[in-house]
Amino acid sequence: MTPTFDLLIRNASIIDGTGAPRRPGDIGISGDRIAAIGDLSAATARQTIDLGGRVAAPGFIDAHTHDDRALLSSPDMTPKVSQGVTTVITGNCGISLAPMPRPVPQPVAPPLNLLDGDGQWFRFPDFASYVKALQDQPAATNCALLVGHTTLRVVTMSDLKRPANEDETARMRELVDQALTAGAIGVSTGLFYDTAVAATTEEVIEVCRPLGEHGGLYCTHMRDEADRIIDSLEETFRIGRETGSQVIISHHKLVGQANYGRSGETLELIEKRMGEQRICLDCYPYTAGSTILSADRAATATRVLVSWSQTLPQYAGRDLADIARELGVSEDEAIERLNPAGAIYFRMDEGDVQRILRFGPTMIGSDGLPHDTAPHPRLWGAFPRVLGHYSRFLGLFPMEVAVHKMTGLTAKNFGLQDRGELRVGAFADLTLFDPETVGEAATYEKPMVAAHGIDTVIVNGQVVWHGGKGTGARPGRVLTHEAA
Repeated sequence: MTPTFDLLIRNASIIDGTGAPRRPGDIGISGDRIAAIGDLSAATARQTIDLGGRVAAPGFIDAHTHDDRALLSSPDMTPKVSQGVTTVITGNCGISLAPMPRPVPQPVAPPLNLLDGDGQWFRFPDFASYVKALQDQPAATNCALLVGHTTLRVVTMSDLKRPANEDETARMRELVDQALTAGAIGVSTGLFYDTAVAATTEEVIEVCRPLGEHGGLYCTHMRDEADRIIDSLEETFRIGRETGSQVIISHHKLVGQANYGRSGETLELIEKRMGEQRICLDCYPYTAGSTILSADRAATATRVLVSWSQTLPQYAGRDLADIARELGVSEDEAIERLNPAGAIYFRMDEGDVQRILRFGPTMIGSDGLPHDTAPHPRLWGAFPRVLGHYSRFLGLFPMEVAVHKMTGLTAKNFGLQDRGELRVGAFADLTLFDPETVGEAATYEKPMVAAHGIDTVIVNGQVVWHGGKGTGARPGRVLTHEAA
């Protein structure tokens, strides 16, 4: 009997997400699952895509995003699906939209304002209501959700410039338990930010106690990614040990010229500790980062671009030095006038970026900020940049390894069952691309441009991107995880 599929991908070069060499074959999809892989020349289908030897890979999993609001306010998720991303991990750096059982304090404190500047989207009184909204109004991509420690501090504390007391810690711990029960996969912290820097290691450990019981993840924007990075790594490892949770080091990097080249030291320590406890890490493939605008961050950067400004919005996308000259003031004075604002900071070494990317266990995360007026190009270009610039052009690793870092490795680390690999029975999340042309088109000057070479993107068996545009399909799901 001739098999019939809903969707048949013919003449593919299959990179399956495991790191194995590519192989030719066809892929048959029935419903939301991969039903067959191999020679399916005799099969028929309701829809057929002939790749002509181009690559079929698992859909990319963005290990680090701030798409919490975008999933609801921009559910087509164009910046992500256009670069082949089919699943996003949200709630990073200690900031999540939920829970917010009372009106968010005004003005919205940085870094919460990276998600929503005026606070209207902080409308979910508990984590369960946020999950329900995502299920009731699906986006084009899947999502897996973290609950943010900074959000919990804002909910429970009147003064964020001190450690939480015993009652506040207990309340945050209760909210963590509720969020994990409702479907969150873990807790994130942003101990680097003013809203959480006063939190002690002991506060974080006590707030995160439910992670051990639920098998949840601890993801962290560490306290220091510069001079005291070793201390911050050791703090991170301690939190993981004492809560019994798997640790994920967010956007691993070395900041400031004094720390250029230290990635060899940090990766050696991380690899050593990996032999003792469960540790993962991600990074983005650029030498510039992006977050809120501040004078201390600007002081350690070789260049600063303003990505948005609430008070002087006309300067978004402009160089801080040029803005200061135009205003006839110092850069510090310009920062005061621009704030609240966001910025892109050039303060990393390309050698460190390459060393961290090449490190076997490193996953890929965009860390894109979808609500910036002139965002960092990583929002639209991180994944094709790894495939094009770092794999094909620089030869940092084979494309099979690049794909593994974006798919199978990430799915395993986050416990996303039946995702991240092309095999029979797995969910049909796929990215179809041209290995000869794939690459980022987004630049610092023109950051919101769809990538080159991404032919088609499929989520849960439905085509969401094809022919350079979205299809309008929104088959995304809220994903839970299996504890390691």
